Amino acid sequence: MNAQTNSTHLAVHPELADVLAALPERPENPYTDVAALRADFRRLMAPSMPAHDPRVTVRHAALSGPDGNTLDVQVLRPAGATGVLPGVLYLHGGGFVYGELDGPGPMAREACAAAGAVVVDVRYRLAPEHRYPAGVEDCYATLEWMAAHAAELGLDADRIAVTGASAGGNLAAAVCLMARDRRGPGIAWQGLLIPCLDDRLRSTSARRITDRRITNSVRLAHTWDTYLGPDRAPYTPAYAAPARATDLSGLPPAYVLTCGLDPLRDEGLDYARRLTEADVPVETKDVPGAWHFFEGYAPHTELARRTTAHWLAALRAALTSTSRTPAARA
Repeated sequence: MNAQTNSTHLAVHPELADVLAALPERPENPYTDVAALRADFRRLMAPSMPAHDPRVTVRHAALSGPDGNTLDVQVLRPAGATGVLPGVLYLHGGGFVYGELDGPGPMAREACAAAGAVVVDVRYRLAPEHRYPAGVEDCYATLEWMAAHAAELGLDADRIAVTGASAGGNLAAAVCLMARDRRGPGIAWQGLLIPCLDDRLRSTSARRITDRRITNSVRLAHTWDTYLGPDRAPYTPAYAAPARATDLSGLPPAYVLTCGLDPLRDEGLDYARRLTEADVPVETKDVPGAWHFFEGYAPHTELARRTTAHWLAALRAALTSTSRTPAARA
């Protein structure tokens, strides 16, 4: 069954039908040319990258990474804001391989402006040059740096959220597990947006979404191979694939965003269910008829604007709640 025929059986949101119809088929394994993949992403995001965003100020900092490496971070602060603000560790997506932009990405900027927060956008090490656990350890080191330098950054160490989309959602979930297990900094909220959580790819949605114009399970299998490496162990650690974690208790309140035409939908919803069963407060949002990272391809649609507004409102509410309590430090 070709991609075009397969798509007729999927309920595409009316606002997105023309956008999907115009998309070309993509290679089954995009990681055969990493340089081209990174360049293509930059071209896709270029219209959303203004030379200057008057809503935020940006400064750059460097910190020591876990392996003696240097981590570059961008620290965003709402323009004109004074006093101590909540903090957000933002972890970009991109299949653990790409996703870095020349300046703060749209999601980091929106989080800063909408939540009135200091946002730290880290340039963690990417595969295939640096496979697991390099990237996630970089992200955790950045969380520790934020907490240790809270006064200098003008942020409240008891109000730090961690959020990311796709591979960034994976890293956000993993950082929360690491902070709990290592008795690290408290995390007030985790935002898992279209998260990539399970390397097994056994869910119904993973089997169902095969259209080559959008992210599908074949592409995701190559993503995992690239992140974990061809000689990976037979058992994947939970910090690499958080769905592998057997204990989700004691984690921070969560927000989980999924899309109806995303092969990752079911693993995201299942993780949300398991968090709930572990007595972790969870809010879920599913977007029927939308594919993985549809906002990047259709930012002009009302559906994209509503979806973005929804997770930003959840972030803002979590960081401004008077009853907030960060994840317990054991």
